[in-house]
Amino acid sequence: MARSLSDLRPVYVVGIGWHRYQNPSETPYVPLGLTAIRAALADARLEWPAVESSYVATALLGMAAGRPMLRHLGATGAPLVHIENASASGSSAFRHACIEVASGISDVALAVGVDKRNPVRRSETGIGHLADDAIVPFTHFALLTNEYASRHKVSVEDIALVAVKNHRNGARNPNAQRQQERTLEEVLGGKRVSGSLTALQCTPIGEGAAAVIVASEEGIRRYGIDTGRAIRATASVGRSERVYPPGVGSDAALTRETTELALAEARLQPKDLDIIELHDAFTVEELHYIESIGLCAEGQGVRMLKDGALDIGGRCAVNPSGGLIAMGHPIGPTGIGQIGEIVMQLRDEAGRRQHPGARTGLAHMVGVGAVCYVHILQR
Repeated sequence: MARSLSDLRPVYVVGIGWHRYQNPSETPYVPLGLTAIRAALADARLEWPAVESSYVATALLGMAAGRPMLRHLGATGAPLVHIENASASGSSAFRHACIEVASGISDVALAVGVDKRNPVRRSETGIGHLADDAIVPFTHFALLTNEYASRHKVSVEDIALVAVKNHRNGARNPNAQRQQERTLEEVLGGKRVSGSLTALQCTPIGEGAAAVIVASEEGIRRYGIDTGRAIRATASVGRSERVYPPGVGSDAALTRETTELALAEARLQPKDLDIIELHDAFTVEELHYIESIGLCAEGQGVRMLKDGALDIGGRCAVNPSGGLIAMGHPIGPTGIGQIGEIVMQLRDEAGRRQHPGARTGLAHMVGVGAVCYVHILQR
């Protein structure tokens, strides 16, 4: 019985595309998504009828948003699936597209994420929470920042260096929402959000789209796709949170167990990773997650950051796209955009933000702390 992607036939990313992540605008979501899909088709040198199945990831747009978008490409009758999984929506769509191709059901599949802010009322679950109006995400992560600084004897200024690095990377990325380098003084002197957190240490929520096309070896042969630019997905793992002991950070614990499974599936160790794209909605998250992934011991993330080990050209380039802090976080597209960035890096096509000799990349996303997805891609 097949239990992981590695037990099935090989699956490759053969096309990638974006609509730049941007501040909220009057542009409808349909042209945002179509721009990314058409770019991915052009990158793979495929025509739309070659796509046998589509997975559309959104978090903010409401019901069946893919239908009015994909109809502009042609009514082929191919199956269409909509996926909403909070910040991990795009990561979930990519996983299911890979599973469909790896299982042999399809030879070519599309995963596309598109989103823009939509004033939809929050659904009622019938389960209230006394802290809903008191502990908002900003406050939660401001408290985590203080706790991390105290426990590991570092400063909040040290933690803010994550934002300096990621704004520098985003300034090199034409698809990023924020494309301006920032000094530590600028990061710390920005608008105060909560505690020590400033706006430049937090992800912006904008709009945009990202798309990837995955194919089997049979699909690659059938359509004459360039094998030199096909990047294999060697692991795909999704997990949801369990009940953790008191004092254990659920996001970090969930990240650790999900990553361990993905690395085992790909038969790799953390030291083998050249690129990591991870969920850095707030600066302290990057430190928590690189430690959970196993890139360094607990509490050693700041040391790696200061040593330049996390820079492009360092030991392992973490968030070379700019991460959520600079690349942006439109939500639906974010996990798919991470895959696209890793593919560019492994193809040696990332231009000014190219990490030399990149051959293995890991993409990580959490969704409201309840789910975690980790994918590994290799050249």
